[in-house]
Amino acid sequence: MGGERCGVVVTRPVAQAAGLVEALRTAGLEPIPFPAMEILPPRDWEAADRALHRLAHFDRVLFISANAVAGAFGRLAHLQIPFPAGLPTAAIGRATARALARHGLTGVLTPEGGHDSEALLRHPLFEPPLEGQEILIIRGEGGKELLARTLTGRGARITYAEVYRRERPTTDPTPLLERWERGEVQVVTATSGEILRNLATLLGERGRPLLRRTPLVVISPSMVQLARRMGVTAPVVQAAGPDDGSVVEATLHLCRKSPPTPPVP
Repeated sequence: MGGERCGVVVTRPVAQAAGLVEALRTAGLEPIPFPAMEILPPRDWEAADRALHRLAHFDRVLFISANAVAGAFGRLAHLQIPFPAGLPTAAIGRATARALARHGLTGVLTPEGGHDSEALLRHPLFEPPLEGQEILIIRGEGGKELLARTLTGRGARITYAEVYRRERPTTDPTPLLERWERGEVQVVTATSGEILRNLATLLGERGRPLLRRTPLVVISPSMVQLARRMGVTAPVVQAAGPDDGSVVEATLHLCRKSPPTPPVP
C-alpha cells in the first residue's frame, strides 16, 4: 500500500478487542474499533447456579469460550464456590485455555489442530463409549448444539451452565461510515458469523455496499461462505485461527495487496 495507512475495522466485543487493537497497531496498521457484539450477563442465573453448585459432581467440564470462563468464574466468586481441584477440564481454543490459566487451572485439555467443537470431539478422551459420564458445558445463551448432541449420542449426560449472552449493540455507525466514505477503511475483521451479521445490520443501507466491496478477514470456512451469501465481492481471507496473531497476519496480507479504497463521491 505504499505510504498509505491501512485502516482495519475491529468488530470484536469491547472486552476481547484490546489485544487485537494493540497487535494491529504494533504491526503498523490503523485499528478502528467498532464492536458489533456486546457480552452481557444471562437474563436468569437460576439454571446456571444449580449447575455451578454441583460442579464437583461432574466427571468433566467443558468451557466453550473465554467469555464462558469470565462468566463462570465471576459467578463462582459471587456464589463463593471454589473451582474443584483436579476436575478434568477442557477448553475450545487456545484463548479459552489461556483464560483458564489466568484462574490457575493447569493441565487443561485443548485439542490440537483446531479451535472448534469438531476438534475437541476428535480427541481420544471424548471418543465413545461415554456411558455414565456426566459432563457440564459452560457456554453462552443459545450456543450451538453440535457438542452436546454428539456427546449425548456417545452415551454422556449433558448439563448446560449458560453464563453470558450475546447482543447486538445500538452503536451509531455514522462516525465509522464517514471514515469509510473518505477512503480510510481498507480491511474489516470479523471473528464469528453472528458478528458479521450484526455488522451488516448496524451499517444499514448506507453502509452495506461499503462492506460488500471491502476486503474481509474471517476465521472459518463457514464464515467465508456466509460473506459470499451476504454479497461480499471483495477478497475474503480465512485467518489460521481466531487468535490475535493469526488475525493480524491475515490482515497484513490483505493490506499489502489491497489498494487504498477510493472515497465515495
